[in-house]
Amino acid sequence: MDKSSQSYRNRLLQLLEPADFDRLRAHLEPVPLEYRQPLYEANKDIAFVYFPIEGVASLVSTMADGSTAEVGTIGNEGIVGLPIIFADRHAPTSAYIQVPGSGLRLNADVLRKELEVNTRTRTVMLHYAHAFFNQVAQSAACVNFHYIEQRCCRWLLMTHDRVQSDQFLLTQEFLGMMLGVRRTSVTDVAAVLKKRKLIKYNRGLVTILDRSGLERRACECYSVSKKEFDRLLGPSLGLRA
Repeated sequence: MDKSSQSYRNRLLQLLEPADFDRLRAHLEPVPLEYRQPLYEANKDIAFVYFPIEGVASLVSTMADGSTAEVGTIGNEGIVGLPIIFADRHAPTSAYIQVPGSGLRLNADVLRKELEVNTRTRTVMLHYAHAFFNQVAQSAACVNFHYIEQRCCRWLLMTHDRVQSDQFLLTQEFLGMMLGVRRTSVTDVAAVLKKRKLIKYNRGLVTILDRSGLERRACECYSVSKKEFDRLLGPSLGLRA
């Protein structure tokens, strides 16, 4: 698969004007995104940004005692390396892959220079940043107002959108981080969804059996976030997310 066909499967790259994308094309490098692969570390310079095609990256905040919390996720709708868009070089969070897949890597300096001179590309990236922060805010509200099962359905749908496959790796540890609950709670809610024949879940491998059923049981936050992405980035052009 060539770079141009891969880029179409990342929502941000597909929104760029052809001439703008052509300036970046030669610098885009197809890369596998492996489970637990670090993309950048907290408080260190970000050398590359990543445009996921499949899979999910997680932004993680680490406390002084070593405990961690997932604060945001990024898939084929976005870019890993938001500080670069804001003319910064590092962040207090780390980024690594939680659901394996593939993507395109770009030297951060190349993007930084392009954003300095190209208002069209900068506007696309800023619209995504706005949508991402709105999603983070929605997730914070979601934890306070919705049941674990509703939130779990939401995250399963979001992951399904991003991997473009009915089967994907999603560990109990990561699902617990996304939901803000213990692994025992993840086991319980997964058992309920399995009993309702909405999913299969075995040793961290999820198979979506009834997407419509998940949508009916998910909280409103899934559709709210999706509508916000569509408002800021336009129709997904074949991407579910």
